[in-house]
Amino acid sequence: MSAALEEFCGSVFWNASYLTRPDADLPVCFQQTVLVWVPLGFFWILAPWQLLPMCKSRAKKSSVTKLYIIKQVLATLLMLTAVAELALAFVEDTEQAPLPAVQYTNPSLYIATWLLVLLIHDARRFCLRRDSGILFCFWTLSLLCGILPFQSLLRRALQAPISDVPRFVLFFISYGLQLLLFLVSGFSDVAPETKEITKKNPEVTASFLSSITFEWYTSMVFKGYRKPLEIEDIWELKGKDKTQAIYAVLEKNMKTAVRKAQAELEKRKRKKRRREGDPDHGNNVSKAQSQDILVLEEKQPKRKKKGDKGDSGPRKDFPRGWLVKTLCKTFWKNLLLSVAFKLVHDALVFVSPQLLKLLIAFVSDEESFAWQGYLYAILLFLTALIQSLCLQQYFSLCFQLGINVRASLIAAIYKKALTMSSATRKESTVGETVNLMSADAQRFMDTANFVHQLWSSPLQIILSIVFLWRELGPSVLAGIAVIVLLIPINGLLVAKAKTIQVRNMKNKDERMKIMSEILNGIKILKLFAWEPSFEKRVNEVRARELKDLVNFSYLQSVSIFLFTCAPLLVSLASFAVYVLVDENNILDAQKAFTAISLFNVLRFPMAMLPLVLSSLVQTNVSTARLERYLGREDLDTSAIHHNPIAGSAVRFSEATFAWEQDGNAAIRDVTLDIAPGSLVAVVGAVGSGKSSLVSAMLGEMENIKGHINIQGSLAYVPQQPWIQNATLKDNILFGSELDEARYQQVIEACALLPDLELLPAGDQTEIGEKGINLSGGQKQRVSLARALYSNADIYVLDDPLSAVDAHVGKYLFEHVLGPKGLLQKKTRILVTHSISFLPQVDNIVVLVAGAVSEHGSYSTLLANRGAFAQFLNLYGSQEEDASERNTTAVALAGDEEQGDEDIEPCVEEGPDDVVTMTLKRDASIRQREFSRSLSKSSTNSWKKAQEEPPKKLKGQQLIEKEAVETGKVKFSMYLRYLHAVGLWYSFWVAMGYVGQYVAFVGTNLWLSAWTDDAQHYLNQTYPTEQRDLRIGVFGALGVSQALFLLFAIILSARGAMRASRVMHQQLLSNILRAPMSFFDTTPTGRIVNRFAKRFYVSTSRQLRRLDSVTRSPIYSHFGETVSGLSVIRAFGHQERFLQQNESTMDINQKSVYSWIVSNRWLAIRLEFVGSLVVFFSALLAVISKGTLEGGIVGLSVSSALNVTQTLNWLVRTSSELETNIVAVERVHEYTKVKNEAPWVTEKRPPHGWPSKGEIQFVDYKVRYRPELELVLQGITCNIGSTEKVGVVGRTGAGKSSLTNCLFRVLEAAGGTIIIDEVDIATIGLHDLRKNLTIIPQDPVLFSGTLRMNLDPFDQYTDEEVWKALELAHLKTYVQDLPEGLLHLVSEAGENLSVGQRQLVCLARALLRKAKILILDEATAAVDLETDHLIQTTIRSEFADCTVLTIAHRLHTIMDSNRVMVLQAGRIVEYDSPEELLKKHGAFSAMAKDAGITNIESTVL
Repeated sequence: MSAALEEFCGSVFWNASYLTRPDADLPVCFQQTVLVWVPLGFFWILAPWQLLPMCKSRAKKSSVTKLYIIKQVLATLLMLTAVAELALAFVEDTEQAPLPAVQYTNPSLYIATWLLVLLIHDARRFCLRRDSGILFCFWTLSLLCGILPFQSLLRRALQAPISDVPRFVLFFISYGLQLLLFLVSGFSDVAPETKEITKKNPEVTASFLSSITFEWYTSMVFKGYRKPLEIEDIWELKGKDKTQAIYAVLEKNMKTAVRKAQAELEKRKRKKRRREGDPDHGNNVSKAQSQDILVLEEKQPKRKKKGDKGDSGPRKDFPRGWLVKTLCKTFWKNLLLSVAFKLVHDALVFVSPQLLKLLIAFVSDEESFAWQGYLYAILLFLTALIQSLCLQQYFSLCFQLGINVRASLIAAIYKKALTMSSATRKESTVGETVNLMSADAQRFMDTANFVHQLWSSPLQIILSIVFLWRELGPSVLAGIAVIVLLIPINGLLVAKAKTIQVRNMKNKDERMKIMSEILNGIKILKLFAWEPSFEKRVNEVRARELKDLVNFSYLQSVSIFLFTCAPLLVSLASFAVYVLVDENNILDAQKAFTAISLFNVLRFPMAMLPLVLSSLVQTNVSTARLERYLGREDLDTSAIHHNPIAGSAVRFSEATFAWEQDGNAAIRDVTLDIAPGSLVAVVGAVGSGKSSLVSAMLGEMENIKGHINIQGSLAYVPQQPWIQNATLKDNILFGSELDEARYQQVIEACALLPDLELLPAGDQTEIGEKGINLSGGQKQRVSLARALYSNADIYVLDDPLSAVDAHVGKYLFEHVLGPKGLLQKKTRILVTHSISFLPQVDNIVVLVAGAVSEHGSYSTLLANRGAFAQFLNLYGSQEEDASERNTTAVALAGDEEQGDEDIEPCVEEGPDDVVTMTLKRDASIRQREFSRSLSKSSTNSWKKAQEEPPKKLKGQQLIEKEAVETGKVKFSMYLRYLHAVGLWYSFWVAMGYVGQYVAFVGTNLWLSAWTDDAQHYLNQTYPTEQRDLRIGVFGALGVSQALFLLFAIILSARGAMRASRVMHQQLLSNILRAPMSFFDTTPTGRIVNRFAKRFYVSTSRQLRRLDSVTRSPIYSHFGETVSGLSVIRAFGHQERFLQQNESTMDINQKSVYSWIVSNRWLAIRLEFVGSLVVFFSALLAVISKGTLEGGIVGLSVSSALNVTQTLNWLVRTSSELETNIVAVERVHEYTKVKNEAPWVTEKRPPHGWPSKGEIQFVDYKVRYRPELELVLQGITCNIGSTEKVGVVGRTGAGKSSLTNCLFRVLEAAGGTIIIDEVDIATIGLHDLRKNLTIIPQDPVLFSGTLRMNLDPFDQYTDEEVWKALELAHLKTYVQDLPEGLLHLVSEAGENLSVGQRQLVCLARALLRKAKILILDEATAAVDLETDHLIQTTIRSEFADCTVLTIAHRLHTIMDSNRVMVLQAGRIVEYDSPEELLKKHGAFSAMAKDAGITNIESTVL
């Protein structure tokens, strides 16, 4: 081989003696062949791929830039030098003897190469990133290889005159041009047309150098340093990193994987059935069933026990094992790339110790040449540099994988929530699902960051051992034995940790569930003074959680302790055995420090492996949770057909539907035909299946038999209106295009015009979460307007008129629903409790216990003398003549109706529900940044009109933008945290760490002294006592180091728990004591986010804050979606909500991505500093050769090799600390929320107060918030003992404000309220609230037992509770339940009908039986029969109490002693109903509207 090469170059190819002299050099032939062909080979193997864009691209080329021209000019010049060299060879060849072949081949190769370079430069114009990484690597390699001939030629020229001037000159010109090209290709080449894209995200066009060093990010770091970053400053994501793109791929893979897994599941079930299929199968079922029930009781105390069929197993089995496969398949590119980077990095990790060994040998060897030392120093530097670049690329890929996995999982969970069947939906509460998003998806993200350690750690461990064996021989086995011993111990710790982790996830779920219930029902908790009971519930769960956490952190500290000890014990064992085994084994610097740096390498994988394993264990739990959730049944709408049938809009054919697959049928054998364009009313008692009938049509129920055929699109108005946190206009448009004329028509028909005048920003007013700043009636009308605007073919209306005042209901019926309304041509199915509209409908369907008992027109049913007729005779006779009179009147009035001032419901003012009334006046133009990106044109057009925004109206903004603290985390936060930890704890923890560090330094210095013994006792025997001393002290220092650490860790774990307990407690008790207005202006998602918590720093810190702030909307939007599922599905808007979720996700993704890059940006710069430190410490060792001992050189370089890691940790930890302290800061922010008045004060009311129940208002004034107008304008009146007073008034007159004042939900702005001689402002809130009773407007229940819902403090006996249930007409229902009083109520009482919930609230009041009862129009959602029952109960049971009734329907208060008529916060009339009817004032006008003429006509 070398002979052939020598002939090829015409000179010697290799001669080792060239290197054994001070001025070493390489033979010319070696330089001309190997050093030229290596870079060219690299280039020709990889470069042709770079031409692909030319062949397949349909894109047009981007334009020519200055940079492109410079590159092409330089490449052309290079080609010219090669051509010149070739020409030179031919010229010389003719003059003299033939030249060696190399003079022809090399220039020819170069000509071809430079041509290819020109082509590649051109081909890259088809790409966004116009710079080629392969070219950059080629330039680097070529320049590095060129250094050797470069210095050779220079040295020769300095020693003697130059023999071959033309080639000498050409080489230097060529080298110079390559250097220029190398420099030029470091810059990003941005074409003018991609400038815009670059502004959005410079990464897309960044050059290769800029990408690997993250240079493109620098401008962001500076921006973040100069001013706090806002979400607008952060760059957009790359197209392929957008949630939609990632999720599309995942979904495709997921579908196939789940299908396979489901097939597996079927197989498993069949096997199980075969196993159990023994002859006495009947008996077997019951056995399995009782087993199941046992298991259920153990496993899920909070689940309803379902009598499972024997073969289905207790909610156990689900498609398994598909999730991880799917993720791998989706992200394989990322995984492969990161494996490549990690491999290079891992290989280089082992090069450094070998170089260190050579360097120590060089220092200790008198004979060695200086150039060797310099070479080692340079190689150490290059190794460190490449290692660092690979590591950062690898990390960057891993973290990207992490956030992409998280995003795609959240998208999958969201999509699943949209398609989930109702039975499945019952299995997991909103809280649990949000936890899947926050905790489980997050856990996947954390695992993805380290998943490669699974193969890389064992690889590094094996390699370390191999190299160590070469140093210390079999003695290494002693070290390995220590390692092997530690593994099972760790396995044990991991297993233990897993069980704790599983328990903890359960506790956390439960705690978040209770929290979200508390926040949703906070108003009830306040009115009933139940906060302590719920606080106790949360604290019980939290205590369990903390106990587990403490144990978990102890386990963790033991495992950290073991792994700090590990390298030490390992090196101690190995060195001791090595020295003791054989007299001649002397520990010298080379061996010791090479071994130590290898042990240092070993330390990381050994510490990582257990962490990765334990995180995998946790991920395993999450995998199961996610697989169960995502693998569940989807909504099965196969029973809903869409076949064209002439003359029928909706046809039920023997339809039988249930809420759960094996549950009882909620509607039975319904056969109905609804003609197109007809108005059908569905009536029936509470619980007769009216809402179920509607749900069946919407496809929300499980089909048992039969089907429903629906022709055309649906619009749906649910019984409890669902309002989004968006502007009023967006709520009505609901994603449709704006058609101004139709929009105005809809608003007018739904009686919303007067409301718009009252709302601060008109239809641009932002509605708070769950429509908090609208009254019940307004919500219902907005919900109706949404359906109306959607212009569907079939309208399904679930009792939309119950929540509005009588006259408004009449208006809506006439203008929207009735025979003359906007919907007259559409098919309308109206569930209703109101009898007055029945004569005007085309068809009436009467439901009894889920079956149709009769149907037909009003007159037919009356003639039939069936159940319906009796019902009407009972309740409707008077109403009927009233409404008939009205109908004729209306018919006569016809168009003049507009002139009739009273029927037009212009007086519907603002809301009147808690703090709402005000808040009405409150609008906010939505958390600004999100509306910007999310709400469409409507907001934009409005924004343009508002270019110079006026001063914000008073109280206009409702939901304040979530505060993002900016700038440095205040030092006081650290102090606050340390204080929570406890100052003594903090001090001793610090001392522990100091001790550990002192011992660490001591160990190293001792080792350095030990290794220098090898020089001192060069040719003598090594004294045994010296040897034993060395080993003993080394061991003692090592152990003390570990013990100090253990001490510090355990203390800090305890301290952290203590802090966590203290802060959670403060946060919870403060949130529960916050006034009502706080909850109205803060979305629950945001509060829950606080409870879920556990920089370049300036950029990093701010990015973390942004991440935290942009995460809340994901959860809020999710919660909103789940609560409005039936509406979203009925309108068919799933796609739009998916997209909105994706854009919300992307906003969060980009802040997280930015944070990741900022970490990499920093790390790479730090590691560069570290590499320089290594380089200089090696260089100094070379320069001061001869004056230094090997031991010191070893110590200095091996410490320098550790500097990089330490620097990295330092900054990472300080920014982590800042980041985590941000959580403290955010919790603290909510612990400062202003509290309401104290619950109990010095002044306690007398025992048995109020005994009489007299109420006096004395010039009482109130406003919702300091900056707003008065709502009650000085009310003065007396209410006598046991008097029954009805309070009436148009919406927003201040009726509900009155109750809020009695309970001091609102504090007085002037005047007093006196109950039984006690001024209520002087006593504690709980003393007041516990002694009044309210039946609130919207019935709120909590998850837990029925008994807990009636009596959370267990103050009453079971007999008393049953008595209350009996009076509330619930006794028979509860007795029929298998668990009776212990029946589990699901979240928000979903498993009871709205009417039943209302009765439960009545039972609450009966149980408490205070002297004063406030009834807040509690009868709105109840049919007349139940209404009648409630009224009679209240009359008999509360006969000796003072009763205030706030009424929508005048019938309910006609038998009151007196009626108070409110208007705009003042009392306008206050007298007995008889007197007021005679007066012809405001009251008699209202009565006329409701069809009441005289008292007798209303004896209900």
